Amino acid sequence: MDRRLAKIYKPKYVKFALNIWPPFWGAGIKITEISDDFRSVKVRLKLKWWNKNANRSQFGGSIFAMTDPIYSLMLMGILREQYFVWDKEASIDFIKPGFSDLNAEFIVSQDMLDSILNSTATGDKCFPEFITHIHNKHGEVVATIQRKLYIRKKPKYRAETENNTSLQV
Repeated sequence: MDRRLAKIYKPKYVKFALNIWPPFWGAGIKITEISDDFRSVKVRLKLKWWNKNANRSQFGGSIFAMTDPIYSLMLMGILREQYFVWDKEASIDFIKPGFSDLNAEFIVSQDMLDSILNSTATGDKCFPEFITHIHNKHGEVVATIQRKLYIRKKPKYRAETENNTSLQV
């Protein structure tokens, strides 16, 4: 994220932008909530006639898409412009068909954030993994998604950290 974007990167703007973003809007995906500190996001996938598969359940691509940029965007909001944050890899385990609207909640815990900050403090790369469970209207898990991210301080902030460390010694 560049410095100009960081100035306007606020939960309400991210929520609005994602909710009108064609891949989400067209698939029936809606961000229902983003906490003020970007630590929690809730997403809903509406069951519509156009996102059903041949078995009349939620299309697997839409289920996977509802998790796609979420953790990256959350961490961009938390870590701000000092870090590169990218999706690195992901996998999905379909457990049962989704015959209703589906919901997911994404949480970045303080322990996970501390781990990321400690791992990247000296400029090293970090590859945190997040697990998200997709629930149907009855609260049953219909899919589990694993996402691995790439996080690293940008070079200009790495140099600053190294300089500060050497001054403290």
